[in-house]
Amino acid sequence: MAEKTFESQMERLEEIVRLLEKGEAPLNESMKLFEEGTRLSAALGKLLDKAEQKVTVMQENMQGELLEQPFDAEEGEK
Repeated sequence: MAEKTFESQMERLEEIVRLLEKGEAPLNESMKLFEEGTRLSAALGKLLDKAEQKVTVMQENMQGELLEQPFDAEEGEK
């Protein structure tokens, strides 16, 4: 089985949310959907954390050298 992409997992999570919001599924099915959604949410959170750790900001110092620094999410929001 091929590895699921972030996008496909996100689409499935959105589908689960829509189904649960409709409130038409029987309780047993709703519980299964909720459990799957919880697992997907956790997995997606881990993927986002991993991606954030890989993001770096390149800055040029006074000598013209490139310095690699960790991405500061708070600084990017200003």
